[in-house]
Amino acid sequence: MNLSNINNLVELFFKQYEKQKGKKKVLLSSLKDKNINFTWENTYQAINILSEEIKKNVTKGDRCLLVSENRPEWFISDLSIMLSGSITVPAYTTYAERDYEYIINDCYPSVVFVSNDEQFKKLKNIIKNKNFIKKIFSFEKLSDIEEDNYINVNNLFSKSTDENNNSKIEITRKDPACIIYTSGTQGNPKGVILSHGGILNNCEGAIEILKPLIKKDQTRFLTWLPLSHSYEHTVQFVQITVAARVFYAESIEKLIKNMNDCSPEIMTAVPRFYQNLYQKINASFNKTTGVKKVLIQKMLNLGLKKIKKESLNFIEKIQDEILDKIIRKKIKAQFGGSLKTFVSGGGALDKEVGFFLNAIGLPTLQGYGLTETSPVVSCNPINDIRVETVGPPFKGNEVKIAEDGEILVKGENVMLGYWNNKEETDKVLKNGWLHTGDIGVFENNYLKITDRKKDILITPGGDNISPLKIENELINSEIIDQAIVYGDNKPYLVVLLVLNDEKKSSSEEEIKKEIAKVNKKLSKIENIKKFFTINEKFSIENGMLTPTLKLKRFKIIQKYKNSFEKLY
Repeated sequence: MNLSNINNLVELFFKQYEKQKGKKKVLLSSLKDKNINFTWENTYQAINILSEEIKKNVTKGDRCLLVSENRPEWFISDLSIMLSGSITVPAYTTYAERDYEYIINDCYPSVVFVSNDEQFKKLKNIIKNKNFIKKIFSFEKLSDIEEDNYINVNNLFSKSTDENNNSKIEITRKDPACIIYTSGTQGNPKGVILSHGGILNNCEGAIEILKPLIKKDQTRFLTWLPLSHSYEHTVQFVQITVAARVFYAESIEKLIKNMNDCSPEIMTAVPRFYQNLYQKINASFNKTTGVKKVLIQKMLNLGLKKIKKESLNFIEKIQDEILDKIIRKKIKAQFGGSLKTFVSGGGALDKEVGFFLNAIGLPTLQGYGLTETSPVVSCNPINDIRVETVGPPFKGNEVKIAEDGEILVKGENVMLGYWNNKEETDKVLKNGWLHTGDIGVFENNYLKITDRKKDILITPGGDNISPLKIENELINSEIIDQAIVYGDNKPYLVVLLVLNDEKKSSSEEEIKKEIAKVNKKLSKIENIKKFFTINEKFSIENGMLTPTLKLKRFKIIQKYKNSFEKLY
């Protein structure tokens, strides 16, 4: 399918539907409720029916708020909203009430979608006096609302229609498809307006990367990262492009079980997931003894040689093939047995984690992007993974490095701007170039992120230090789960630590030993001199993590400022 000739995301779905029509293939499956499966035909019918209902409550360009966990109805609602000529505004189910209030007051949605009572309760008090909200749509029966005020979409889906509403609406590539509010590590979220063409353009780049992996007619994807995140939102349209089979995970806690349930071939996730995977697998390796330990070490050494593009001699090649069958195959079996690749985005993947996963037979492609770029800028290809980079830029976007080292991006994938916020738009969009706030270099056409413009500590001597680099080294330890480095304009660096649940009883001496190990890998000015620990983990629920599991550095530092300062 030539994506450059497609006008909008709905047309993409309808064109693929025409190819799949009559094959009775399942497109969308819930792993939470095994009875929920939508074939291409079911999905097509549902999108047409739901869009007709939405049209009764909107005019072109109206916003529709969508608050739901990942499930087939999310996909259907998103496309139905677009088909009605409206703009999808996805919001995380983990937001606090004040976040929903801010978004609703900022984008004025005409329609609100909620999955169930739990989500509706969060919004109920906010929306009751909003006259601009004309209708509530839900995926399950709502108990605390009058029947006339909402529509349960599953009641609509039992109807049938022969209509194809795609011909009735003109949507261009330049039209807004969605407004995705960036979770932000501080301050109010900003609504990023992404166009139909921007997401289609991103799909083109993704297909180039995935082409060697799409070898049969229905590749299996497991979806767990919130669809309200721009990364997973765009992946939906990649899945349409390759006519995939999409499975929606039950929860993060049941992810490994779900991988065994559906044997995915491709899965996208954020660095924190891979960090946890690394810690668990590494901990189990460390418990082995005797011959098993020797074989595991040999497998790791040979795997690292391969991923670092060091040639293996004849004996090593034979050893590697044997270890593939007796160790790597068993590791892969724990994740359903069919995995062709993990794709990492939404933050920097620690290089040690990247080397490790690739070495043990779990190919992991690191990419780079921002919500503002629809979202992918670059990604490693499967046949030439360079772990310490984020790969070559996607076809269709131009990337250059500014004089101060900042990465600048230009192309159809760049956002139209921030909703209702010209001032912030003008700060980052200059002469068509998006100023990313990230620092990087090119190495043989592969982009390498070296720093974050804002997350920098400056020593009294004027040295720049990346706290993220040090934190990544610390959380690779078996006993440390989370870390925040502090020390801007201070004589030395200190750190707040959250210990691993199983290592909560570690003594001060044990923690000091772990920090000493990390310090050996760092330059003198990057060394951690003092630390303190807290018992409460940073989480989405306590407001210290973004929905994509990034630490809200500013907020954490504000909360523990006194404890940090006591270390000086």
